[in-house]
Amino acid sequence: MTALEKLMKQSYCINEYGKLKKVILCQPKHMTIRDVINDTQKHFVNEGIHIAVAMKQHKEFVKTLEEHGVEVILLPPAKKFPEQVFTRDIGFTLGLTTFVADMANKVRQGEEDILKDWLKGEDVSYFNIVSENIEGGDVIIDNKTIFIGISDRTNEFAIEHVRHLLSTFEIITIPFKNKYLHLDCVFNIISPTEALIYRDGLEKKDVDFLASRYDLIDVNHEEQFRLGTNVFSIGNKKLFSLPSNKHVNEELRKRGFEVIEVPFDEIIKSGGSYRCCTMPLIREQSY
Repeated sequence: MTALEKLMKQSYCINEYGKLKKVILCQPKHMTIRDVINDTQKHFVNEGIHIAVAMKQHKEFVKTLEEHGVEVILLPPAKKFPEQVFTRDIGFTLGLTTFVADMANKVRQGEEDILKDWLKGEDVSYFNIVSENIEGGDVIIDNKTIFIGISDRTNEFAIEHVRHLLSTFEIITIPFKNKYLHLDCVFNIISPTEALIYRDGLEKKDVDFLASRYDLIDVNHEEQFRLGTNVFSIGNKKLFSLPSNKHVNEELRKRGFEVIEVPFDEIIKSGGSYRCCTMPLIREQSY
């Protein structure tokens, strides 16, 4: 085995839709809306999170991933981190490098240390971006192009740092309306030629630019609230999407996607769906 092959068995992601081999999740054991940090939480704050239901839905999600041949790593849940289920944000893998950055919101600061402990224990090398904020929900990769959302959670200093570190990649910044938490709440690439989009969350010039590169599948307002763009691909045109997002699912099936529907409505009350709850560590490069 070559040195490159060894590295690719530790961490390797070059797009959002290659066959998923290994992914990091965390059970919603201590999930609660402690401090309202997004519009979805504001809507559900009085209703709250039913932990038993969230745990059951998450367990079914993990089981379904494993049935599709994916190795699932579960980080240990800590009581002091109510948002820890959303592993996408604490780190991300671009090429052969796993990045870990400081979390922007106080309620989530410290989650990254649990990830770093696991990476160290498994001898997976990582790059720690210190004192700068960039969260995985704002990072969408498509081979040599990386789209990074400019948000309250990802600042331009961190983006410039990543741009310097990954000088062989084309890095395109995408600002979006600040009422949406991350870029993947309004945009998500699902194949080399297709992407989901909620147009009202972006500036027209950016929508036009994305339309020049992808066949855009529109998500309506109602299904954006249920995080219709936040699907999660496991490769071979298979992806997870909420059962209640019927329009999105119909459009995906028309295009030949196999839509895997696992209930997740309890977990999305806190503002994240399947993509938010997954940190891919290894994907095959092929589609």
